[in-house]
Amino acid sequence: MRSTLVVGDATGSADHRSGDSADHSTMTPEEMDRIHMAVMQAYPAETQGQGGARLDPVIAEDGAKVFELTASEFEWEVEPGVFRPAMGYNGMVPGPEIRVQLGDRIRIVLHNELSEPTAIHSHGLLVPNEMDGVPGLTQESVMPGETFTYEFEVRNPGSHMYHSHYNSAHQVTSGLLGALIVEEDEPVEVDQDLVMILNDGPLGYTINGKGFPATQPIVVKHGERIRIRYMNEGLQIHPMHLHGVPQQMIQRDGYPLPQPVMMDTVLVAPGERIDVLVDATELGAWAFHCHILSHAEGPNGMFGMVTAMIVEE
Repeated sequence: MRSTLVVGDATGSADHRSGDSADHSTMTPEEMDRIHMAVMQAYPAETQGQGGARLDPVIAEDGAKVFELTASEFEWEVEPGVFRPAMGYNGMVPGPEIRVQLGDRIRIVLHNELSEPTAIHSHGLLVPNEMDGVPGLTQESVMPGETFTYEFEVRNPGSHMYHSHYNSAHQVTSGLLGALIVEEDEPVEVDQDLVMILNDGPLGYTINGKGFPATQPIVVKHGERIRIRYMNEGLQIHPMHLHGVPQQMIQRDGYPLPQPVMMDTVLVAPGERIDVLVDATELGAWAFHCHILSHAEGPNGMFGMVTAMIVEE
């Protein structure tokens, strides 16, 4: 590997959600640079909790795949020493990753341990109306202490999401979200298949529930091909820019493109899912960030929606 990332100590004293906490007008260039470099040297920083763990189903007697999700409130460490009030499924942000096959019958059992009502909408999936998860329109609200079961046959492949559809501008941005992936009959062959959930709101600008320097790097071998499934659960657009190598967009909202498109910056709108392929042809540690720069870098250096792709020998 040509570039090395060193894990160091990060105190979390700066509010990296905005990237600005110090008075730089009184600093020398050397002092300002030390602040920038300290954040970089802390990457990838350790924090409590990781979201998006794969959730294995329980197979019911009738063959249905059953997924249990418990919505609750907890403190989530977004960056080293920076804890924010969060809502999540099964104690994590993002919630567990659900992967199923086309034609599966699935049951998503929601247990509400929140202090307010909630519901689950399977975003992008074709479901019966009564399973759409919109309180007041397709179902009653799931009140605190109640349980609701969503059951349907999986009809369309692609990168989809599940999230709250109650007080959603707050609940979803606080962490009530997760990936729901339906495998294609003939998936593209890749060495790694990765999910990158983008969010903004009470937890700050995050990738998979963490802000830089606590985001996880993508580590690949030279010559490998990876698939990245972007999912924007936030309130803002996020143009995701990867240095060093292009991205090949192959799907949008679960629908294959008639012709793949090469680009270095992929614009992901709220609610949108975009799948890209990346060929790791160039060695080194490459910056990977939202190119709305106020989401990624400030006077104190990198923060928020920043990670790296590390291509090793």
